Amino acid sequence: MAKLKIKSGDVVKVIAGDHKGTEGKVVRVLREANKAIVEGVNMVSKHTKPSAKNPQGGIVKKEAPIHISNLSLIDSKTKSVTKVGYKMEGDKKVRFSKKSNQVL
Repeated sequence: MAKLKIKSGDVVKVIAGDHKGTEGKVVRVLREANKAIVEGVNMVSKHTKPSAKNPQGGIVKKEAPIHISNLSLIDSKTKSVTKVGYKMEGDKKVRFSKKSNQVL
């Protein structure tokens, strides 16, 4: 399994697919599937039956996972997409932006 450079809480931009150009915050990363759920991106309609939790039922909008390869991290300093690198600071391994050389 490859090392995923995107973590939950990161702000990302979709660089490929139907939702190309949209930005959002990563809600959850699905490591086994190499996918992430991004807030407000890749919305799908799910038809639900009436239940105790949702007595009305109907159509619910929710985010579907999107593949990690279609996402690029946005650097908080330059506000543009950037690649992620790793370096050692003392005894800790930290992520840094290759564009601004700033620790993420």
